[in-house]
Amino acid sequence: MTEIQILEASQVQARLQAGEPIDLLDVRTPVEYREVHAVGARLMPLDRLDPVEFLCRPTGRLLAVLCKGGGRARRACETLAALDIPGLVLVEGGTSAWVAAGLPVERGRKAMSLERQVRIAAGALVFTGALLAWLVHPGWLALPAFVGSGLVFAGITDTCGMGMLIARMPWNQVSVEQPAAQCATPKTTAPRDGKS
Repeated sequence: MTEIQILEASQVQARLQAGEPIDLLDVRTPVEYREVHAVGARLMPLDRLDPVEFLCRPTGRLLAVLCKGGGRARRACETLAALDIPGLVLVEGGTSAWVAAGLPVERGRKAMSLERQVRIAAGALVFTGALLAWLVHPGWLALPAFVGSGLVFAGITDTCGMGMLIARMPWNQVSVEQPAAQCATPKTTAPRDGKS
């Protein structure tokens, strides 16, 4: 398994300015990316990460991975490291740290953050379940209990099922101009004579 290097945003930018070959990969949602992203960062949301696309990367070229704060970027790096993709860099603090350091960013239309959407959805489900348990049947208490256990699981594992579901909602999907893939996925062809 490939080693994952951890660098601060300012260290990555300093290396870029020094001419070191580094590609930036942003694994947030398209809406988050559209709102603000590091200049030159390529978008590939974590749920659509295709490690095969990075197999033919040139040797000696670093791949600096960002998300909002580091959790999704760490998972992306671990996925890529499992395939021995060389030159992986986890940008500590992610895009939040990049912006806080005053590094170059591109800004687009402001959107409601995924975290805020999750808080609204979880609160609405808990409130609805409690109200239905009070007015209709106590069995509805299962709904807030389920949401609460999901939030505890998300806190422990840093994986939020509700967040992943909300990220796929139509209002969180936008088209973003992206550079071409780094390499084509190898195609397999069947033998012409039908024999394998």
